[in-house]
Amino acid sequence: MIYGLSAPSFSTTGMEDGHRITFSGEGDQEPGLEPGDIVIVLDEKEHALFKRRGSDLIMRMELTLVEALCGFQRIIRTPDNRELVITCLPGEVIHNQSLKCILNEGMPQYKNPFEKGKLIIQFVVNFPDQLSETAITQIEAILPPRPEYIIPDNADEAPLLDLTPDQDSRNQRYNRQAYEEDDERYGGPRGVQCQTN
Repeated sequence: MIYGLSAPSFSTTGMEDGHRITFSGEGDQEPGLEPGDIVIVLDEKEHALFKRRGSDLIMRMELTLVEALCGFQRIIRTPDNRELVITCLPGEVIHNQSLKCILNEGMPQYKNPFEKGKLIIQFVVNFPDQLSETAITQIEAILPPRPEYIIPDNADEAPLLDLTPDQDSRNQRYNRQAYEEDDERYGGPRGVQCQTN
């Protein structure tokens, strides 16, 4: 009961975050005053696994490299507590960040609850950090050969380093600061000067 209002019959099926439900004239009632409205605003809670985009649900699924290359079977527990079995057959390669979907396993549509969106799965392939020499030899024997590139004699060696998000933001800050110092030194962006007559 809300202010003497008997619980109204309505369904929130398919509604989205911020959806407003208004019950006209059902607010506080006092003699001589027109009753106000009751407005309910839906506040959608975040789910640990699924994110909502309209009537679609999106989830991430981590795979090992052997699963991505050689096939797998996984179980997905849906928000309504059912279990779905998904299968990737051996020979079908799943690429990192690739997307697949299951039809009619998303959210029901508002005022049409029997029509549902898609369940979209984004696959994240976990690559090993290192490989042993034996594993490298075995993999090279199975996979197509690496392409050969001609290296010019005057080419410089450039070591590859891991880039963390923290380092990247520091580099951007440094580059922006250097750019601004150039502006101050040369009186305009990158040394551009106004022509005077």
